[in-house]
Amino acid sequence: MSVEEVERAMRGDHDAFGALVNASANRLYALASLILRDTDRAQDATQEAIVRAWREMPRLRDPERFEAWLRRMVVNACYDEGRRTRRRAEVSLVNLADHQTADPTMRFAESERIDRAFRRLPLEQRTTLVLQHQFGMSHVEIADTLGIPVGTVKSRIRYGLTAMRAALEADDRVGAQPVAGERTA
Repeated sequence: MSVEEVERAMRGDHDAFGALVNASANRLYALASLILRDTDRAQDATQEAIVRAWREMPRLRDPERFEAWLRRMVVNACYDEGRRTRRRAEVSLVNLADHQTADPTMRFAESERIDRAFRRLPLEQRTTLVLQHQFGMSHVEIADTLGIPVGTVKSRIRYGLTAMRAALEADDRVGAQPVAGERTA
C-alpha cells in the first residue's frame, strides 16, 4: 500500500481502491470474525465497511493513516451489526494450540468457560480486548483505530478484564457447589 495509491483512490480510482482493499481484506475479515464470531455476520460487516470506505474515501484526511481508518470502518460496522442483531458476540481469548493443558477435554472446557465470560462483556470492551490480545495493538493504536481517548481504551480493557475475572470466579463457585440431594463427605 502506498500513499500515492490511497490518493488515487481518494480521487475516485476504482482500481487503486480495489488494490488497497485486496491488500487488507483478510485482516479486515479476521478482525470482524474475532469481534462477531459468526462468519456470515463478519462477512456482512466487512462488506459494509468496504462500501462505506468507498463512499467516504474522498473525505479521508490523512492518506498515511488509511489502514487505521479502514480498521475503524470495520469496527464501526461490527458495532452496527451487533446492535442490529441484538445478540452478544463471542471471541475466544485462548489459543488452544498454545494452551499447555495436557488433556484435550480440559482445554476445550477451559476455552468454553472463557468464551462464556467473554460473551457477557459489552461490545466495546470485547473490541478493545480483541484489538489488544489478538492483534497485539498498543493502547495508542487502539485509541487511534476506534477514535477514542487512550484513557477510554485503558478503562475498557481494565473493566473488561475485571468483568471476565468476576464471571470466571462465579463459574468456579457454581461448579464447586454440590448438586441438590448430593451428599458431601
